[in-house]
Amino acid sequence: MARITRVAQAPKLEDFLSGDPQARGPGDSVLTVTRFRQYEPGDGAPASAPTAAYLSYDDKHLYVVFVCQGDPARIRAGLSKREDIAVDDGVALYLDTFHDHRHAYVFQVNPLGVQLDGMVTEGQDDDFSFDAVWQSEGRLTPQGYVVRIAIPFRSLRFPRAPSQEWGIALVRYIHANSETSFWPYVTKRVAGFVPQFARLEGLHDISPGRNLQAIPYGAFTGARYLDASTPAFRSTRDGRMGMDVKGVIRDALTVDATVNPDFSQVESDEPQVTVNERFETFFPEKRPFFIENAGYFQTPVTLFFSRRIADPGAGVRFTGKVGRWAVGAIGIDDRAPGELPMGTAAAGTRAGIGAVRLQRAIGRESALGVLASHRTIGASWNRVAAADARLRLTPRWTFTGHAIATTTADLGPTRRSGTGWYAALARDGRNLDYALTYVDLSSDFDAELGYVPRTGIRQLDQELELVTRPSGTVVKVGPTISSSLAWDRDGLPLDRSLEVAFEVKLVGETKLQLKRTEAFERYRDLPFDTHETGISFDSELLTWLAFSSKIKIGSAVNHKPATGLAPFLGDALEGELVFTWRPTERLRLDHTFLYERLTAPQGVRVFTDRILREKLNYQFSRAWSLRAIVDYSAVDRDSTLSRLDPERRWAIDALLTYLANPWTALYVGYQDGYENIALVPGTPATLQRTPAPATSTGRQVFLKVSYLFQF
Repeated sequence: MARITRVAQAPKLEDFLSGDPQARGPGDSVLTVTRFRQYEPGDGAPASAPTAAYLSYDDKHLYVVFVCQGDPARIRAGLSKREDIAVDDGVALYLDTFHDHRHAYVFQVNPLGVQLDGMVTEGQDDDFSFDAVWQSEGRLTPQGYVVRIAIPFRSLRFPRAPSQEWGIALVRYIHANSETSFWPYVTKRVAGFVPQFARLEGLHDISPGRNLQAIPYGAFTGARYLDASTPAFRSTRDGRMGMDVKGVIRDALTVDATVNPDFSQVESDEPQVTVNERFETFFPEKRPFFIENAGYFQTPVTLFFSRRIADPGAGVRFTGKVGRWAVGAIGIDDRAPGELPMGTAAAGTRAGIGAVRLQRAIGRESALGVLASHRTIGASWNRVAAADARLRLTPRWTFTGHAIATTTADLGPTRRSGTGWYAALARDGRNLDYALTYVDLSSDFDAELGYVPRTGIRQLDQELELVTRPSGTVVKVGPTISSSLAWDRDGLPLDRSLEVAFEVKLVGETKLQLKRTEAFERYRDLPFDTHETGISFDSELLTWLAFSSKIKIGSAVNHKPATGLAPFLGDALEGELVFTWRPTERLRLDHTFLYERLTAPQGVRVFTDRILREKLNYQFSRAWSLRAIVDYSAVDRDSTLSRLDPERRWAIDALLTYLANPWTALYVGYQDGYENIALVPGTPATLQRTPAPATSTGRQVFLKVSYLFQF
């Protein structure tokens, strides 16, 4: 337990630059924390560098000042855009404001004051889509660095009560030692992270107050693009205005309403290999309205995937907590829903979309939940209802279950109903982790708003990780064994794999992994045995360079053979090279190269896929930045063996950004993409492939501005 005190004046960064805080006014004592203990690589060992945190609050803010000692030459700190601090040293504050041992805010800062925030929920992936308005500043010193954090109470949700009791944890990250240290003591020897927080008392008579926000935006786009359906080149100019409005009810519940919302995506998707894939490739959400509070809609099987909504017109979202209940609800329309379920064009018909998610905490660290969603388009509709549970069985074992029912009405009287079942048993420990997962999805299972790339299967996955944690340079070593079995509803084997990996992790976030996989897959009713041997090496040992590489050699199935040719097995080679070079604290260069090749048994190359991305980011200040991206991709194939399209593309993407906070921003951008395609005049005109990507198929310039008004 820790007790915080109210102060008459806010702490200043300058008061702590010499180490301990300078003398302050009478009665302005602060809570001081110094006993940080390692989570990684040691368990419970003292932090390798002295760290102190000073906590206080006033009527409007919670304050934390970190004083971190260390060798300045080994401290990693870059002036980067908001939330791009994964490779930096830093500190973090976790707050479980409802003290429910399940949910927590995280506010992380690097040594130069760059922010990252998010939400943590037990049993779910961390949600870094959450954004809040808060203040931070940081400064390097001859002894290390100092960071000051000020969290406005209006940016938090907590119970309406005269006296608050929160959970709290403080963290320091030291990348040179691969070290994460906590106060209080947090360990992997027990399952659960938030339940290990310390109890914070002493917060009296605080409230978020009246918290109303209005975020108007305006956007202009001018574009010239190739319309492949005609085909012809077309030019458009589009001006768009809209507004998001946010209100807080009884300190804990948030209502978001939007009219003609800002759904433009200024950040491009990261490159991925998509050729010769059997199932849909996953691309994460990047649009502002959807990413906020997305964690309220998470389920073990992804039943609400917002990228299914193409062009919303208006909507409302309701999220928050009431006692032991967490609630998320969204209703929105889609002005470009694509095709009806039977494959008929929507012809301008809008789709109506709604989803509701409820969770109830039971006991100290368990929860029950339900989700219902509905999507209508024309005369067709899709409904999903699901219930899930996360139960903590012992300090190390947890169970997760999910039961799902779907119903779909296509054009006409026909209805299809499907079921889905999910069960997972997991053990978390410092030296042994184990996970067992079972999924059962019927052939008529259809969650149109979800991300479920495969149905009509039963699948059983297992993973066992054994870890030894030596002291010194080697911080982790051990094998991981995983297996997967999938079969159809009649018991016919579809896929099988057994993978053995061995990893050695060193200080400086450096690791070497060797991997061997033996697999079986059934494709178009043909059985194939495949194998793969891989090696990967990652390192952040140098403060100015982060490096990742991998290569995989084995066999793979040609999933897209030429017309009239059956799928066949070939020799496969995959490679990846990624590095981040930071020559100065303001300049960052990212290089990504992906390579995939399949060769037929007779030695003829079936296809080769190459993807190259060069990305430059220059940070003029914490608010102003310039980013430039050049992408190149090329697919070569033997037309007698593969039906892949022989594409060659390159594109340039430049973006000037002013980001005062997550909602007050200015973007000025330019994009241009070129393909190896030519428009051949005629009646009608036709398209044909050319040797080089010399035709601009999509060029646009855009301006977007938004501003946060708080009342």
